[in-house]
Amino acid sequence: MKAVGSYKSLAVNEPEAFLDVEVETPKATGRDLLVAVKAISVNPVDTKVRKRPHPDETLRILGWDAAGVVTEVGDDVTMFEVGDEVYYAGCITRPGSNSEYQLVDERIAAKKPETLNFAESAALPLTTITAWESLFERLGISKGGKDAGKSILMIGAAGGVGSIAIQLARKLANLNIIATASRKESSDWCIARGANHVINHYEDIPAQLDALGHPQVDYVLCLTNIAGYWKTITDVVKPQGKICTIVDFFEDGNLDLLKPKSATFAFEFMFTRSMHHTEDMDEINALLTETAAMIDSGELITTVAEVISPINAENIRKVHATIEEGRAIGKYVLEGWD
Repeated sequence: MKAVGSYKSLAVNEPEAFLDVEVETPKATGRDLLVAVKAISVNPVDTKVRKRPHPDETLRILGWDAAGVVTEVGDDVTMFEVGDEVYYAGCITRPGSNSEYQLVDERIAAKKPETLNFAESAALPLTTITAWESLFERLGISKGGKDAGKSILMIGAAGGVGSIAIQLARKLANLNIIATASRKESSDWCIARGANHVINHYEDIPAQLDALGHPQVDYVLCLTNIAGYWKTITDVVKPQGKICTIVDFFEDGNLDLLKPKSATFAFEFMFTRSMHHTEDMDEINALLTETAAMIDSGELITTVAEVISPINAENIRKVHATIEEGRAIGKYVLEGWD
């Protein structure tokens, strides 16, 4: 089967950072599905993992967003059949979705939204899982509306996670959403997805919040550069408020700043369940299934910004470069093989 991979940790412009290769098609066993990949999406995690050294210079296939068709099921599969159209983010410890066929555990996959095509569906899984877990599990926000009217500051909200987090926070929790963005197009993107307000994260955030009448907020979801915003975050979060980030903390990060407010801090890493085979792995299936239903009912919209074809080394390289430059709005999707 065709795949895009690399044997070395290389910068995006290095010729061998992305290679078109041929590898053996895997077989489904146990609870695995073998999926014919029709579309993929690229996330910041792809660029980060690409830069990490890997032992013995073995082939590494990236990619943690896909939509496709189940072509084979393992003996223990109970939730899917051959022919099902699915979407999923996979597991970071297994070969990724930048290949014509991929194995994925049925518990972390779901049937894709019926109203979306493969490309539109591939934009959703990783960011949806991340946003859902951040809001409803790490921050503990009620998705039944019990926290309606409370305020959330989303820093760096125009990217993939923010694009779906805004929608979930509006549709399920009915929060007052203050998003941050730095360009008109990214600001417009956030407003179109349900943000109540957009402020500029390169300007004085506390002053902008004060001007909105929200000098402090109940929740903060930081989706970028927490080191650069940590003092601001601890200043603007309310006493007993909650903070979540999806990015790595920083070496001299001062958690003592949270103590006077008894504020809560949590990490979100959407691969935790699949990496550690937690007892509740099937929660991924459940939340992706619920999201698909909300898409099909018109409550949520896909976060795809651009679709590129075909799936090959050169096109994946271009998307990695865009993400590394910090210019991405929404999700970039690739579909179809040469």
